[in-house]
Amino acid sequence: MTDTIRKYALDKIQRKDFNCAKEYTLSMFSGKYKIVILYQLHYDGKMRFGEIQKSLDNATHKVLSQQLKELGEDGLIDRQEILVNNRKAVFYSLTTTGHSLMPIIEMMFSWGTKRLEDLQIDYTII
Repeated sequence: MTDTIRKYALDKIQRKDFNCAKEYTLSMFSGKYKIVILYQLHYDGKMRFGEIQKSLDNATHKVLSQQLKELGEDGLIDRQEILVNNRKAVFYSLTTTGHSLMPIIEMMFSWGTKRLEDLQIDYTII
């Protein structure tokens, strides 16, 4: 389903047919783990694939790869290959555009935290 939302948004962008900025903004993090990945990269800085995967207990290699690819295509993260001990290492980091989403994500986190507390629901902070 999230693939459908993203394709719909990309199609509207290509046709220059967006009439709702909120819809476009939400399409940027439609996808499993995208908000968490952005949040993680914001607070932890550059991370390797394995580090990101460890922070997302249930993320499969395939799903995480797809989400990182889409975030890169949307200009929210950078993928950088660096030689470490004569081996290629891939690091991911937020772009300026990715960082610009953080106030929105922070507000969503604050609202969700307050709402869960109001509902007296236990939750885990990632």
